[in-house]
Amino acid sequence: MAQTEIRPMSAEERKVIFASSLGTVFEWYDFYLYGSLAAIIAKQFFSGLDPAAAFIFALLAFAAGFIVRPFGALFFGRLGDMIGRKYTFLVTILLMGGATFIVGILPNYASIGVAAPIILICLRMLQGLALGGEYGGAATYVAEHAPDGRRGAYTAWIQTTATLGLFLSLMVILGTRTIVGEEAFGDWGWRVPFIVSILLLAVSVWIRLSMNESPAFQKMKAEGKTSKAPLSEAFGQWKNLKVVLLALFGLVAGQAVVWYSGQFYALFFLTSVLKVDGSTANILVAVSLIIGTPFFVIFGTLSDKIGRKPIIMAGLLLAILTYFPLFSALTQAANPALAEAQEKNKIVVTAAAGDCSFQGNPVAREIDFTKSCDIAKRFLAQNSVSYDNAVAAAAGPAIVKIGDKEIAAPTGTVVSSKFDAESVKNIAAFKKEVSETLKAAGYPPKADPARVDKLKIILILTVLVIYVTMVYGPIAAMLVEMFPTRIRYTSMSLPYHIGNGWFGGLMPTIAFAMVAQNGNMYYGLWYPIIIAGMSLVIGMLFVRETKDNDIYSQD
Repeated sequence: MAQTEIRPMSAEERKVIFASSLGTVFEWYDFYLYGSLAAIIAKQFFSGLDPAAAFIFALLAFAAGFIVRPFGALFFGRLGDMIGRKYTFLVTILLMGGATFIVGILPNYASIGVAAPIILICLRMLQGLALGGEYGGAATYVAEHAPDGRRGAYTAWIQTTATLGLFLSLMVILGTRTIVGEEAFGDWGWRVPFIVSILLLAVSVWIRLSMNESPAFQKMKAEGKTSKAPLSEAFGQWKNLKVVLLALFGLVAGQAVVWYSGQFYALFFLTSVLKVDGSTANILVAVSLIIGTPFFVIFGTLSDKIGRKPIIMAGLLLAILTYFPLFSALTQAANPALAEAQEKNKIVVTAAAGDCSFQGNPVAREIDFTKSCDIAKRFLAQNSVSYDNAVAAAAGPAIVKIGDKEIAAPTGTVVSSKFDAESVKNIAAFKKEVSETLKAAGYPPKADPARVDKLKIILILTVLVIYVTMVYGPIAAMLVEMFPTRIRYTSMSLPYHIGNGWFGGLMPTIAFAMVAQNGNMYYGLWYPIIIAGMSLVIGMLFVRETKDNDIYSQD
């Protein structure tokens, strides 16, 4: 293909990018509020469960929005390919904004009981459906306005929106926390960021109403070449379905887990595992996002010159090779006392084979774990204590070894849906002894603010964000270029939202369940490493470079 002269961005193109990006920032802001406030939402809406189960269930509710995203991609993608890009993703922003506002005024579990989490999950699913139609519309809209040779640079601005949305949500949360105080924020102040989003919605809708339809879609519509059945055309024909599958497994799945590891999982790891206070963790993540976000555009622009594939594959490889050392360094920087205690006084749980249940069960209550191994592991998991597992030579109570001290875990007897008096007494005594032993062994209940190495944490988090920009910056242009105009919205939206909704969105929940089951605080990292490895292999072998493809092609 002949090289096209690179011209300056026109005023109309700047407007398209700004309008698309601003609306998408708002939608990601809405979506991320929930994730950033998962610990508080667990207390507000899942207080009927014990703390460990409530947090996992809150993460599952967060993930529910991701699970339905592919269905939103199918529904809105079909509309976008049939009636146009502009009006389809105008509808999505209205749905997202309305659902977010309602979360802000929704009564909690204490007020309306089990109806509260049910309504919350339904709202999360509505948000997920809307977001499923949003990204494909924004990316397609911008790419179809971009000149040849600049699609990577132009669409990279859309890629910044997810990070900017997260940054905006963190800033609003931090500002509200500072104004009302921690106690009031945990009680009612957490609602404020959801409620004020209605103002952002009004601005975003006004801007999107002023936009024109994309030239590629206008041309296709004028020629009478719009698809009458985009779903069957995109997924019922092997030549198109094959590209969809390659996009999913060779690109987007790996991109998704690197993205959520570098932003959300890192934040959860800081607060829930390393016990850094929420405000400090939010500030550190926000600073790393400020530093790292320009790299979306840098790598998007670079992909116009050297190709999309080399940059994405390099980002996957770096993540695979460095996640374990980076998260280990994060522990050393954020909670050095914890790192020192783990080095000097390792914790080992020894139990008979088959005596331990799956600890990552999101609906389990404390009384559902009656075996000594389960009681021991449950308490350690609730306190975010990392431990190793050993198999006992003979049957007997599970033993928790902390340094040189061994503590036998009790069993529990359930009577009328609660532990009997003797069990309550024995379990309480066990927990007290373990707590005192952990304290004596140097295990801190929370990170010491005086020993938190903020500069080092920011450096590590920025490296993680740069990995995100490598895999995510060029992905929109590559997905747009992989599919013909007539089915582009539908075809690119589905793999993107399966990858980011299922592989990526479930990443924090799956990782924490893996940690709860295995005991090692780093064990959850195997999930993104394995998924990224799969995409690296498939992408290197089967995915072709796309930067010189003609996106006006109908075939």
